[in-house]
Amino acid sequence: MPTWETLLSLKRQGDKNKRIRKEQDDTRLGFEVDYDRVIFSSEFRSLQDKTQVIPLSKTDFVHTRLTHSLEVSVVGRSLGRLVGKKVLEKHPQLKGTHGHHFNDFGAIVAAAALAHDIGNPPFGHSGERAIGDYFKFGNGKRFKNQLPEVVYQDLSRFEGNANGFKLLTNDNYGSPGGLRLSYATLGAFTKYPKASLPHKPTKQVADKKFGFFNQQQEKFQDVAEELGLERNADGNEVRYKRHPLAFLVEAADDICYTIIDFEDGINLGLIQEDYVLEYLSKIVNKSINTEKYSKLSTTKNRISYLRSLAIGALIEDAISLFMENEDAILKGDYHQALLDKSTYKVQIEDIINISIKNIYQSQEVLDKEIAGYTILTKILDDFTTAVEHQHAGNASNFDKLILKNFLKDFDFSESKLEDWLIDVCSFVASLTDSNALRTYRKLTGSDL
Repeated sequence: MPTWETLLSLKRQGDKNKRIRKEQDDTRLGFEVDYDRVIFSSEFRSLQDKTQVIPLSKTDFVHTRLTHSLEVSVVGRSLGRLVGKKVLEKHPQLKGTHGHHFNDFGAIVAAAALAHDIGNPPFGHSGERAIGDYFKFGNGKRFKNQLPEVVYQDLSRFEGNANGFKLLTNDNYGSPGGLRLSYATLGAFTKYPKASLPHKPTKQVADKKFGFFNQQQEKFQDVAEELGLERNADGNEVRYKRHPLAFLVEAADDICYTIIDFEDGINLGLIQEDYVLEYLSKIVNKSINTEKYSKLSTTKNRISYLRSLAIGALIEDAISLFMENEDAILKGDYHQALLDKSTYKVQIEDIINISIKNIYQSQEVLDKEIAGYTILTKILDDFTTAVEHQHAGNASNFDKLILKNFLKDFDFSESKLEDWLIDVCSFVASLTDSNALRTYRKLTGSDL
């Protein structure tokens, strides 16, 4: 069973010496450096032009992946700090002997939450499905018999969470270890600490998806060993128990997309304002100031007020659930998302259901998701064909132009098939919505 002492490891990839918490400079703590490194990364900046609700939206106030990630990190920081206070009260040796502060928990969760969508492809979750479907149903099937089963699974069920771990840890341009985040933050980031196979071996929330590609398996195992994460009983499966703080990262994301996507739907006119009172009032009825609410004259202000109260109520609820189940969470015996046991579970489900119907399945979203499928399929087909032909020594002039114009930062000449396919997919996933559209137009000759 892991302990908080190991779970709060400051170790970074490539470290030769152990990092001791009491020896850290509190003005720039290692966990806070993690946050800074994510903020300044090009991968994070690309989220400003990636879909959260509406692909390629022309409306200013609709959330992108970047604004969503910033908001999730704010909620995550609050969750971490408040849980940290209670954990330190329960385990006083963490502060007295090791020098940990409740802000440590907040900094870890905030950094992991900030990065939680960093590996997501353009065009939202339909982008993940488009990449996977290319290998499962499209021309990418030609590689199936040439790949290990787990690598083909990585590709045919392409997962933004696994791609995020790759982006955070991969060696880039002579910089070993990627962003070199602390292992505590990498552990909290990995909500699904398992390989892609076996697919969904249990109904446990940590098995819902997978958290790393086969290419990064050894790196994750190094992180898990340092943190003390226990491997599951079946030694044939690369599957671990969750870092406890991953539950808080998940809760922060669940709170934000439940409430804020709902808010976006109302601001876009896809959901009637009356639904706010019907659904959110059941969450905020203990904290709402009816006199203050009645004086708010605009829809935007009324929604903003109720949204802030709802987020506060869900934060308090998640903290209570975490501490009530802290022993089971530490042992790896808690297998549900915190909000699945929320006092407000019914209200949350009602909000999500109406968001699915009115936002995620709206005609505008469906039309742009179809376009996204077409765009990503074309890019993947041309890119993988160009690299494939280069390896075979029969690259056409068109293939060479693609390699020179779009993949010039990569040297695939010595790469194994399983590695360059993942690298190409990861590169395509790193494109913003607009850049993917521009690339498609260039490939089809419609943008001259």
